[in-house]
Amino acid sequence: MESILSYIYYGNISFENQENLLQLLEISIYFKLNLLKEIIQKKISNSINYSNFFQFLFQNRNLNSNEIEIKCFELINQNFSQIQNNENLFNLTKEEIIKFIQFKQEKKEIFQFDFFQFLNNWIKKRVKSLKLKKYKQKMNAKKRLFHSFFSLFDKDSISKQDFDKLKQFDIFLPNYFLIHFERTIFEIQDQENQTKIKENEKKIKRRDKRIKLFESETQNLKQENQKKEKDIQNLKSENQNQKQENENKEKKIKSFESETQNLKQENQKKEKENQNLKKENQKKEKDIQNLKSENEKKDKIIKQKDEEIQNLKLSFEKENQKEESKQNENKLLKIFSNSEIIKDIEYVKKLQEWINDNDFFSKMKKGFSAKRDGFDSQNWHKAVDDKGKTLVIIKTKDNFIFGGFTQVGWTNDKSKWSEEHDGGDYGYIKDENAFIFSLRNDKGDRKPEKFTIKQGQEQYAIEHDLKDGPTFGNFDFYLEDKLQPGYSDFGRSYNLPNGITYRTNEAQSYLAGSFKKWVVDELETYFI
Repeated sequence: MESILSYIYYGNISFENQENLLQLLEISIYFKLNLLKEIIQKKISNSINYSNFFQFLFQNRNLNSNEIEIKCFELINQNFSQIQNNENLFNLTKEEIIKFIQFKQEKKEIFQFDFFQFLNNWIKKRVKSLKLKKYKQKMNAKKRLFHSFFSLFDKDSISKQDFDKLKQFDIFLPNYFLIHFERTIFEIQDQENQTKIKENEKKIKRRDKRIKLFESETQNLKQENQKKEKDIQNLKSENQNQKQENENKEKKIKSFESETQNLKQENQKKEKENQNLKKENQKKEKDIQNLKSENEKKDKIIKQKDEEIQNLKLSFEKENQKEESKQNENKLLKIFSNSEIIKDIEYVKKLQEWINDNDFFSKMKKGFSAKRDGFDSQNWHKAVDDKGKTLVIIKTKDNFIFGGFTQVGWTNDKSKWSEEHDGGDYGYIKDENAFIFSLRNDKGDRKPEKFTIKQGQEQYAIEHDLKDGPTFGNFDFYLEDKLQPGYSDFGRSYNLPNGITYRTNEAQSYLAGSFKKWVVDELETYFI
């Protein structure tokens, strides 16, 4: 009970030994602590192995944990050939064997003959334990047990070979079981024969098609050969005609050659004229180059002046940007002008970036200050409840600065709670967009960082309890009734920084410098 109370109030649970785990599971089932039940079941299932699964299976009879039972069945299934003569296997109840058969059939596995031998031996021992005197009574008891088991098997769960072996038990097997399985075997054989016949018919059709194709191809080849012979004759006649044409072409070539000689002489004259023209063009090109060089010099002067003008513009724009940034920083600092915590403009910029709501950020005001309004959770709830979007900033005596933001906000309206505890004294509120943040953490030079809600933990974003101050997550951080002291189990509902593991000292001391009893110097809360 100490462990259970530690879990309920602080979220801590210790797993000392195997017996302690089973006791904790039994208590968590009794008190309907479903989350703790799932954690312990996973812990137990991870500790179950080949050497202890019978022990856990027998102890689970009082707990009825489906997860533990399935894990034990998996180990029995994997190691059945090694444990089929184990005395513990024969201590299984009839209900457990039925569940094991259903477990294998859900996985669509085939039952081997060694399993049916085990069933036969188990039934013998069970009938022997009944101490029946008459032979007929023993036989009837065996039949009843055989019938109760074999009515569960599907036709696909027993192979034909194993079915033939099972016929040695046909005295005890139910008739409908034998008829059903023999029918299915004959149907399978008929199906196989029909498929073979169809395959043979298809092969014959394919062969006939090939023969027809071959015959058609041979006919086509004959026709092509006849066409080729005709083409050869035509080619011979064409060759004779080409010879005559070639002779005519040679005569024409001779006449063309004489004409080309005359053209060559004319070309020589034109080449001389072209050379004279090239010399004139060269002179003109020199004049053009001189003009280009002068223009390039002028262009350089113009470019230099343009660069000077652009530099002046850039310097003027930079000065304007600096003035605008100063004005923006002054506007942002005005939002926290009466804050005793936020003095650094970088912190303000980070909060504006993370919240990403200019309307809220420009209109929000400090609605609560612990130093001004008193260190009391009820005063804090009077100021904060039903205000919607809310920003909480905390500064510790050790100069750690952190907090959280919620778009939903705190409310005493239970209809808006996602989960209710302790008869409705306190409850959780769902917020998918809630986050917590760290602005100042001098350990290891940590920079400001935002931490979003974990997937599946949205319903535990914040907690409403009039006895406590602001609480984010399932005790990721919270303050007691006098807003003192503070506790932080960071990483339970919100994502941790990269490289940090939940429940380590580094995680628990990340926000405020320690896990518990850290002292608040100031608490400020902002809303519209």
